[in-house]
Amino acid sequence: MALRTGHAPLNLHLHRLGKADQPHCPHCPTIEETVHHYLTSCPQYQRARHHLIQALGRKATSISFLLTDVEAIPHLIRYINATGRLKATFGEVPLPR
Repeated sequence: MALRTGHAPLNLHLHRLGKADQPHCPHCPTIEETVHHYLTSCPQYQRARHHLIQALGRKATSISFLLTDVEAIPHLIRYINATGRLKATFGEVPLPR
């Protein structure tokens, strides 16, 4: 998964590749758009994050849990789809069966 490796199509990574003008979050112009920012703190995705926290509790604030635990995967996919941030690259990410 691209989020695990840091090679997700977020502006910090895209900027390193020369594909984005700035490494900053499109919603938080003074903060780099990292995986951590996208998943845990960007105010733009507060509603989607709320659903993630409702489902997983405090564990939803742990990047390592979100990116590695089988329990988290369907909830993380719902979060990704709800934000729409990665849709241009990945489309609608299907839930595992």
